[in-house]
Amino acid sequence: MAKDSESLNFIEQIVEQDLAAGLPKEQLRFRFPPEPNGYLHIGHAASICLNFGLGERYNAPVNLRFDDTNPTKEEQEYVDAIKHDIEWLGFQWATECYSSDYFQQLYDWAIELIKSGKAYVDKQSAEAMAEQKGTPTSPGVESPHRNQSVEENLDLFQRMKAGEFEPGTHILRAKIDMASPNMLMRDPLLYRIVKKAHHRTGNDWCIYPMYDWTHGQSDYLESISHSICTLEFKSHRELYDWFLDQIADPDRLRPKQREFARRNLSYTVMSKRKLLELVQSKTVSGWDDPRMPTISGLRRRGYTPESIRKFSEVSGITKRDSVTDVSLLEFCIREDLNKNATRVMGVLDPVKLIITNYPEGKVEMLTAENNPEIENSGTHEVPFSRELYIEKEDFKESAGNKFFRLSIGKEVRLKNAYIIKAESVVKDNAGNIIEIHCTCDLDSRSGSGTESSERKVKGTLHWVSIQHAVKAEIREYDRLFFDEAPDSYSDRNFMEFVNPESLKIVETAFVEPFLQEAKLDDKFQFQRLGYFTLDKEAQAGQLIFNKTVGLKDSWAKQQPQAEQQKQPAAQQNQSQHQGQRSAINEIQKISKKYTNLSGDKLETARTNIAKLAEEVAYEELEPLFNTAAKKVGTRIGVMIALGVLLKKGQERNAAIEAFIEAGLQDSNELLVEEAKGIE
Repeated sequence: MAKDSESLNFIEQIVEQDLAAGLPKEQLRFRFPPEPNGYLHIGHAASICLNFGLGERYNAPVNLRFDDTNPTKEEQEYVDAIKHDIEWLGFQWATECYSSDYFQQLYDWAIELIKSGKAYVDKQSAEAMAEQKGTPTSPGVESPHRNQSVEENLDLFQRMKAGEFEPGTHILRAKIDMASPNMLMRDPLLYRIVKKAHHRTGNDWCIYPMYDWTHGQSDYLESISHSICTLEFKSHRELYDWFLDQIADPDRLRPKQREFARRNLSYTVMSKRKLLELVQSKTVSGWDDPRMPTISGLRRRGYTPESIRKFSEVSGITKRDSVTDVSLLEFCIREDLNKNATRVMGVLDPVKLIITNYPEGKVEMLTAENNPEIENSGTHEVPFSRELYIEKEDFKESAGNKFFRLSIGKEVRLKNAYIIKAESVVKDNAGNIIEIHCTCDLDSRSGSGTESSERKVKGTLHWVSIQHAVKAEIREYDRLFFDEAPDSYSDRNFMEFVNPESLKIVETAFVEPFLQEAKLDDKFQFQRLGYFTLDKEAQAGQLIFNKTVGLKDSWAKQQPQAEQQKQPAAQQNQSQHQGQRSAINEIQKISKKYTNLSGDKLETARTNIAKLAEEVAYEELEPLFNTAAKKVGTRIGVMIALGVLLKKGQERNAAIEAFIEAGLQDSNELLVEEAKGIE
């Protein structure tokens, strides 16, 4: 059933409007169309949850279609990984489809376009065609091959298919309108030559259809009612519809394309190309490295399907690109694990503690509750003995009143066990504490019902019995980048912002014996330390746990250190360019304070930005389109500069259209005004 109209996102509103206009509900059909050239990431999860969520809401089928039209980048490994990720998230597709299933039909339709004079083979170089394309304010120039005869085009296209020509020498173009204000309509490519075996069709084909020619026709063949794309494809919608106009039967359901904003996440990158660079450079161990934003990486780190679906739900579906803070994702997994993870004890940085008045050789099996958040969650036994491990940081020989852990003369409770008091320490020759000697209130065992067991002390510590401790390796993960938008800089490579402290390996930690039975999908809260899960590399007798997330968000405390790590490089960059700061950097500098200005100062700032933009190349400006939404001053400066570039003849593209659309939808009036000025 549909939700109340007030709570519908705009895509759901479109579906409801179509149903109200007479579209039979049984004709609803959606699809998720990934390209198998990499692993899915958290951004793809938004599209997965949206499309499959629509299917669940309207009891409609959802196809999984692999857009496999580029054999140079696609592999069966990626197909298998994508299917696994979708199933793991809890969704099931109606039909598994491939664009390659339609290669023959697409080819036949291309032949019909040629016969009707709406497609032609172009033999020019890519550079020549780019020059002829024109600008958004000036029409393009027709190719000298545009008016070849139908017979010549058919002959050339069939010879392309037969493999007579080399890649890059011939392409098939649609004949539409070289003066169209939409640059995508200026005789777009339909087919190119690619002499590489396809992961499904082998060497059957050496010409492959372009995405725009494949997309809408595949939707049509599968009777998709709503083709939901990300925002960069908004400018492609006119072409999507033109292609359908050429081949669609008016008596069949015709798909409609609609767009939503892609999901970006702070402190990471979402580009498959950049993720691949991280893998190939061995900055990470693979696509499923727990620091990666891939679904497989998040799964290995300990994220649950429920937490990712919750993240997609609370992030929402919008019409403008924005950056979601990674802390929201961490909040979702922390909330889920708090409700479901089993409580256990492990010590990562151990120091020996001896309870001097506890009988030697005695072992008690204490009862530990599995999860206080879950009624009837059960219990498990924890062995207790005279010699224990506790965390080094949980003891200070002398401490002030605000230190509520163990120190000489002070009492704390050992979780599920006794109240102890530190009496003395043993140190090595270097002065390091190697043993803490304590006494124990033997009547204070937790749950015993004695008066002493009810005594309140300010601190509670986790521990592990040395006699029963199980050695484990702990992998503590942090954010992969120490900058919230590592790929937003025009003058710096995103790899410069890799966090060197993103992985810390504790080779000799000790955990309670209950964890010897841990399985891959089990989730644990190491009490007072965070949430952990077993890594796939763990073996019998060799436990390895990945830290999923801490009990609290500790990143704010670490940010000053990250700034210090960035500073040397920044200072070096400043010394190199002092006195010759680039125009794009000057624009960023002025823009940071833009929203604090008014009157003449505001006008002067705008004039200066526009003047500097004359010296800026588009390649420098485009990375700033991804500037975090909260940095509105920078986004305004970029919009002003973009307006200058467009007036100078810069060709509009999907990224530009998306950035302008985002500006139009922004809540800041200055940004909206600038976007309207170049719309």
